[in-house]
Amino acid sequence: MTDLLTRRLALFASPENRALLGQGLRGVERETLRVTSEGRLATTPHPAVLGSALTNEQITTDYSESLLEFITPAEHDIADALTRLDEIHRFVHANLGGELLWNESMPCVLPPEEEIPIAWYGTSHIGTLKHVYRRGLALRYGKTMQCIAGIHYNFSLNENVWALLRGLDDSEQSVEPSFSARDYQSESYIALIRNFRRYSWLLMYLFGASPALASNFLRGRAHQLDTLSGDTLYLPYATSLRMSDLGYQSNAQANITPDYNNLHSYIRSLSQAVSQPYPAYEEIGTKRDGEWIQINTNILQIENEYYSSIRPKRVIYSGERPVQALAARGVQYVEVRCMDIDPFEPLGISLQASRFLDVFLHFIAFEESSLTSDAGGTENRSNFASVVKQGRRPGLQLQHEGKAVALQDWGLALLERMQPVAALLDEQAGGEQHMQALQAQREKLRDAELTPSARVLREVRTAGNSFAAFALNQSRAQAAQFLARPLNVEQTAEFAATAKTSIEQQQSMERTQTGDFDTFVAAYRASTLGNISI
Repeated sequence: MTDLLTRRLALFASPENRALLGQGLRGVERETLRVTSEGRLATTPHPAVLGSALTNEQITTDYSESLLEFITPAEHDIADALTRLDEIHRFVHANLGGELLWNESMPCVLPPEEEIPIAWYGTSHIGTLKHVYRRGLALRYGKTMQCIAGIHYNFSLNENVWALLRGLDDSEQSVEPSFSARDYQSESYIALIRNFRRYSWLLMYLFGASPALASNFLRGRAHQLDTLSGDTLYLPYATSLRMSDLGYQSNAQANITPDYNNLHSYIRSLSQAVSQPYPAYEEIGTKRDGEWIQINTNILQIENEYYSSIRPKRVIYSGERPVQALAARGVQYVEVRCMDIDPFEPLGISLQASRFLDVFLHFIAFEESSLTSDAGGTENRSNFASVVKQGRRPGLQLQHEGKAVALQDWGLALLERMQPVAALLDEQAGGEQHMQALQAQREKLRDAELTPSARVLREVRTAGNSFAAFALNQSRAQAAQFLARPLNVEQTAEFAATAKTSIEQQQSMERTQTGDFDTFVAAYRASTLGNISI
């Protein structure tokens, strides 16, 4: 009998089934620091012309007041989402008043921690809660780490695709008979996540773009990086220092180990983390001099504080926390969170990279996904850690089911497995973009000098061995490109109207709210509030 991937792909031989592949949804969330024309962190308030960071659904802020986040609508074709992302960039650049967008994952040379501004969302209870949550992040992890930027890629398959796959599994008696359609879809997304954790090292090799950073990012912390110059540290074979233990790390979170073998175990582990006190945070408390400084003293203030390279997601209804939504209605899509900003792409990500992500995500959705053991989880984490720090090292060996395998050999074998997926997506969409994207990745595996991380190091050396100088040069050049393509009058008016409406919405919330903030926080912690994304 043919393997599972082949049998599943055969389901899409008919035009009506194949058309379902074009009905999934894609979206991008792109983070970027505002900096001065000299490449220093901009400590100015979020520009009012961009609207309210609380209520504008396309232009907001992440951790810092200086860290912008652009959010595209979910589209069937990622090219449409990127077109919208381009329009957002053009609107923002036209209204930055001389500031720039830092087109790198690792931050610019940062001021002292106390001068990094935490995002402000106004005086409504919801806005204050978002601010307090970020105060908690500052206490727990420091402000510097929160200035790292990335690309988040949202992906879903049409629900009828899952129904097709369920039919095949039922015929082969390989699915739990008691599963509802919702259960099957949820567990299939969890299976996708298991495969993602097995193979995401490949994304780090192909798209990692942060092999160097500004020296002051480490703030005197111990490290094993090499010195490139007085202001730049690096590792010669690194792909993504952003995703290494130099980036997101937490002693408290080290004990959170979702096994991703089923949705229930994932929900249980996060639910425990948001309700289990952590001694170091208890010593800090929730208030200082009468002011709130963190939402609670548990391992996690909220579920989204848990940093993972991929998350199962569900749009939240009124009155729900994220894990409650997952438990009630299952997984709706996944959010890929490990992609670095590509400093050579004005949007931070290219259409070709996005097409490959679609191939990759379809592949891991259709590929067989065995349950993960403790040993398998350790192997996955070790492979990922090896690639982010030394992925371009010649002859690098990874572990695959307990056996050593060369990164290049394993990567090329995976791309070979993905080829029929790319061909199917091209057949559905027309053209050859997915196959071309796949071929571009083959070339990177055959020649590590073609990877973004290798290219970054070459350009950093050209810029006097200075990461900051390279990133500033790129940011200035790309700002000029956007400014040379202003939006038309109608597009500008649309963004301006959205910004104006968002400010009015925030003002209305502040004007009409009732009760005090302490009661509001108590209700939130008891999960009785409405839809709050913080």
